Amino acid sequence: MTMGIGVKGYTEEKGTSVSFYGTMATMTDLRLRQREYLLQISRALTAQLDLGSVLNLVITYAVELLAGTLGFIALFDEDDGVLRIRASAQLPRESWPAFTPLLRIPISDLSRYGPQVLREISLDTGIPLRQMIALPLTVRETPLGVIYVFRAALNVAFSADDRQMLQDFADQAAIAVGNARLFQSVLREKQHLNALIEQSADGVMIIDGRWRITTFNHTMEQLTGWSREEAIGRPCAEVLGIRDAQGVNICLNDCPLQRHPELANPVVEGRITTRDGRELFIQNRYAPQRNALGTLLSAIANVRDITAQKAEEERQNTFISVISHELRTPVSIIKGFAETMLRPDGQFTVEQYREALQVIGEEADRLARQIQDLLDVSRIAAGGLRLEYSDVSLQLLVKEVVRRFAAQVGDRIEFEIRVPDDMPPVYADYERLRQVFTNLIENAVKYSPNGGTIRIGARAEGEMAIVYVADQGIGIPPEEQDLIFERFYRVDNRLRRDRPGSGLGLYITRAIVEAHGGRIWVESQVGRGSRFLFTLPLSRRRLPGE
Repeated sequence: MTMGIGVKGYTEEKGTSVSFYGTMATMTDLRLRQREYLLQISRALTAQLDLGSVLNLVITYAVELLAGTLGFIALFDEDDGVLRIRASAQLPRESWPAFTPLLRIPISDLSRYGPQVLREISLDTGIPLRQMIALPLTVRETPLGVIYVFRAALNVAFSADDRQMLQDFADQAAIAVGNARLFQSVLREKQHLNALIEQSADGVMIIDGRWRITTFNHTMEQLTGWSREEAIGRPCAEVLGIRDAQGVNICLNDCPLQRHPELANPVVEGRITTRDGRELFIQNRYAPQRNALGTLLSAIANVRDITAQKAEEERQNTFISVISHELRTPVSIIKGFAETMLRPDGQFTVEQYREALQVIGEEADRLARQIQDLLDVSRIAAGGLRLEYSDVSLQLLVKEVVRRFAAQVGDRIEFEIRVPDDMPPVYADYERLRQVFTNLIENAVKYSPNGGTIRIGARAEGEMAIVYVADQGIGIPPEEQDLIFERFYRVDNRLRRDRPGSGLGLYITRAIVEAHGGRIWVESQVGRGSRFLFTLPLSRRRLPGE
């Protein structure tokens, strides 16, 4: 009975029964495909963070399941907030600009203005588009974009089921956009941080909780001589190896990250030997990261080469000591002679008085020169070295300076002046230029303990005069030739203790030459003497008021 009724019913209502069961089968298949597609999209979301790939997958499946003709996903640009197409299905990229008018319509107004705009787009592109559905992509109430699907059929409108299905895909697309943008943001921050570390003028390295190097920037490579490929993974004590004054490896024996009590930003200073044999004095400042128990997780080390700074500090300390001695000596001599001459029991001849007064005058001049040097250094540091220009004859000026020195050195040193009679004058400050020659000749005399010949010469070359002062003295080592023009620097040799000086003469000389628009340099060989050369502008005809 049941089967008969069933057969009878099936026979009499064949069309209806086939349509009903066929529709049910189609809906079931559609739901299965939808779940399969959503599962694939979910897998894609967890497998990759490439926004474009996931969006292409979402819109392709959405158009297929909704029996659409084409579709696209548009996202709001993070920079200017404009809605732009980012992925499409069955729509060539060259056709994207045609849909720009549609993107300008808010979602809430699509039902009113969308059909007319859609007809205009169809006419412009030749693509038959008659039905449209659009849903926003939203994450935590933040609009990220819109997903659009279109149909060419005239009488097949999108249903509530279609809308729900598209909503599922929109949710997946929104998750993809949110995750990808978050990943891109983190990636940009990481790249920005890496760029800052790499471009830092200071050495930067990061160590892990086991004191092994995980990051090593370019400055650290230059500073230590280690390549990052070699340094990464090694203990920092092996690569850096900071030593104290006794040569003990601080990193191994007294690591600042292991001191108690713990410091927020421990600092250590000491010497290192680079892989290419250089000796540097560095400062290493740490920024440690610890867990709640105080265990070290990682630390950023900022390494700075302070060799020059330490050398400057040492020179200044030496200068203070030397200048104190240099100032005290003439004062003591002047005071001693004055007190001796004022003794009531003193019986001195006129010649003795004259000699004592001469010594007092010479020491007073020496004291005045030292004070003037200190004033000049202050002016140079403040950028206030003023020049009073005039046409200066080098030959006459050199003869004047040499005459004074010749009277002091006697026969021990011979002077040769090699300035041509037709040498054009230079445009310079006469008194400052005399100071230059005085400093250079005084140094030549001071560092020629065995005597010899000092030559002073000049020649014209183009618009400049090239002047030199050459001696046959002890010479200057190559490694010190770039340092002798620095403040307070004195060549390290056996004469340094025997010859008074503050280390300011060549510094002031260079400043004066450079203030004239020239430059100064030295050519020297140890044991064979030195030749200091500098340039000065030659005089030229000038217009009135120039």
